[in-house]
Amino acid sequence: MNRGLIFQCIAIVALLYALGWPPATAASATSKPTVAEAQKFVAGAEAALSDLTIKFNRASWVQSNFITDDTEAIAAEAQKQLTAAATKFAEKTRRYAGLRLPSATARKMQLLKRGLTTPAPRDPAERDELTKIAVSLESDYGKGKYCPGGTNKTGASGQLAPGKPCLTLNDMEKIMAESRDPEELKKIWLAWHRIAPPLKPRYTRFVALADKGARELGYADMGALWRSKYDMPPDQFADEMERLWQQVKPLYDALYVYTRKQLIKQYGADVVPANGPIPAHLLGNMWSQSWENIYPLLKPAASDPGYDLTKILRLRNTDARQMVKYGEAFFVSLGFDPLPATFWERSLFEKPRDREVVCHASAWDIDNQNDLRVKMCIKIDEEDFATVHHELGHNFYQRAYASRTPLYQDSANDGFHEAIGDTIALSLTPEYYKKIGLIDTVPDSQADIGLLMARALEKVAFLPFGYLVDQWRWKVFAGAIAPADYNKSWWRLREKYQGIGPPAQRSEADFDPGAKYHVAGNVPYTRYFIAHILQFQFHRALCKEAGYTGPLHRCSIYGNKAAGAKLKQMLEMGASRPWPEALKAMTGEDKMDATAILDYFAPLKAWLDQRNAQ
Repeated sequence: MNRGLIFQCIAIVALLYALGWPPATAASATSKPTVAEAQKFVAGAEAALSDLTIKFNRASWVQSNFITDDTEAIAAEAQKQLTAAATKFAEKTRRYAGLRLPSATARKMQLLKRGLTTPAPRDPAERDELTKIAVSLESDYGKGKYCPGGTNKTGASGQLAPGKPCLTLNDMEKIMAESRDPEELKKIWLAWHRIAPPLKPRYTRFVALADKGARELGYADMGALWRSKYDMPPDQFADEMERLWQQVKPLYDALYVYTRKQLIKQYGADVVPANGPIPAHLLGNMWSQSWENIYPLLKPAASDPGYDLTKILRLRNTDARQMVKYGEAFFVSLGFDPLPATFWERSLFEKPRDREVVCHASAWDIDNQNDLRVKMCIKIDEEDFATVHHELGHNFYQRAYASRTPLYQDSANDGFHEAIGDTIALSLTPEYYKKIGLIDTVPDSQADIGLLMARALEKVAFLPFGYLVDQWRWKVFAGAIAPADYNKSWWRLREKYQGIGPPAQRSEADFDPGAKYHVAGNVPYTRYFIAHILQFQFHRALCKEAGYTGPLHRCSIYGNKAAGAKLKQMLEMGASRPWPEALKAMTGEDKMDATAILDYFAPLKAWLDQRNAQ
């Protein structure tokens, strides 16, 4: 018999066992569950899910880096098997509801129940349909292009105007960042958003199928399932998000008012209205989620720090690999081991010229042990210098909890995972750049307002967007926003929270939420809002551990082993304890608190209030 066929048969039998075959006997199905049975169930689920996760990781890596119909099919099959197993195990946890279990077993039971991001329906045909839709949405987003003189394409090349090649999202983002021509910006904004309408029918069906899967697990809808992952009731978690938003809203409002004034100076009141939403195409980013690219229009007088990190990196002929080396060196300075050799052999740092890839930056842990990788199309600039540190934060977190059992191989909550690398990025201060030889002189305090402004345009400007994406999706999943109102509701939320509107009339023929990767890829977004709160809370705590007593925005923990040990202690906990306990291990506090971001930006807030009052 062919060896390959033998291995396929073994894999099929293993999968059947993972999914509960052979079926339970009537006696076992109706007998009273025991603690021993629950512990055996959890151990079996961990082993099966670990194996299927590794297979999915490998298939997904190939699909993201070699986008073809074949790799899509392979990834869809791997995702289908993993989702089917995870769904089956989540369903089986009901048998042990109410059983008094040891704390570790009880926690793992909860993690099994709420571990799904995309719960599949029990019906095999619907499950297969769901996974194919999910893979196709992400792939079509990754293949999106704008072809001048032709049409927007999702994959296939268009009819091009002579001498005008198609533009990728990377190309368009560069124009959004650098152009100051409002008509060109509007054209590019509209061009990218035209890739999304073809996704809407599939996304609508995706929501219906995923919601059905969530209801079959006992949740009201998929949004309720997502909110249940935070060690508190879903409604209580929603209240927590609103509490945090209200803490930071005055800081955002001050930045917004100042930004509008400066944009009016640049473009005039006929382009930027004195009242009403700011047009989305003028803020330097395709989604207006961060505004650092328009810093030249907003920078305070006498705020030049005396260096331009992007220019320095390029003058030094820094390449993508060296960018990642800087990030690794920071973690090593805190006492972490260097990345494995396989990381450098298997990661993707630059966009290949010969094929399509999903360029959205991501960090990977292929085998849940030490096969760590980064996938991103690195640009040599200040933004990606910070992004590299962010992605490596995921990798060092992944390795820190690798010794935990499979269900604990995750962050305390998903916001923690996003926050770690950004916590390190807060230490990318002038003092740090001097220590590693990128600059010769640390600017004096007169440059602080400019540095804080630049960081606020990245961090503070993001907060309402980070909050509203899942506000929209939670309402979509709950049925409060119908498909006929997808776009209208999206812009209502963007105006309410961001104060931003579209650059041209929109209708339900558009699907602007789908022009954001995390919607097309079904990646929960609340984690990024939480991360933007937690990173400042972490930073404040680590600076205190390092013995730093100066202004919080000037603190860098680079090279401080005490701070590194405190960080490592929390990372090694993984998901073994509820997130308030992990937070307390790092900060001494068991509640998320946005006062750290207010402390960090206090000098800027005072400056903005003064300017806005004039």
